[in-house]
Amino acid sequence: MNESRLLLLHPSAFIIPRRVYFMSQHYTTEQRTGPRYVISLPVRAEWDDGASGEHVIVDGQTENVGPTGALVHLEQLPDVGSRVQLAVMREGAPKVSAVAEVLRIERNPAQPLAALQLMNASDEWRGLVWEPSAPHLQHYEYDIEDD
Repeated sequence: MNESRLLLLHPSAFIIPRRVYFMSQHYTTEQRTGPRYVISLPVRAEWDDGASGEHVIVDGQTENVGPTGALVHLEQLPDVGSRVQLAVMREGAPKVSAVAEVLRIERNPAQPLAALQLMNASDEWRGLVWEPSAPHLQHYEYDIEDD
C-alpha cells in the first residue's frame, strides 16, 4: 500500500531523499548600499597596532570604492575588527578623511588587501570619492601614436 504523508519541517530545512539538512541560522547578508567602482586612488591608512601598540602609517591604493567603504591595497595590514583612519590623498594632502572598520583582510603576498567599512560615511565621501569614481565620470588618458 502506497501512502502519501505530509512531512512538516522547520522552515530552515530542506529535503533530499532520505536525508534532512538544516541551513545555517547564522549567515551574513550583503550590506552594500550601492555599486562599487573599480578605481585606483592613493590612500593613507593610520591605526594603532593592537599587539605592539605602535602607531602605523601606511600608504596604498584603492582597488574599488563604494558609498560606505573601500577595498584597499596596503603593504601592512591592520587586524580584522580594528579601526583605521583612512584618507584619500590628492597631491600629497588628504582630500577626504574618514574612520573605517576592517571587515576582512586578504594576506596575498602579491597584493595584501583590506576591506574597510566607513564608520562615519558622509556626503563628503560620496560626493568627492564614490560618485566621481563611476566609470562614466572617470577621466582616461590615452597615448595615441601618429603613424
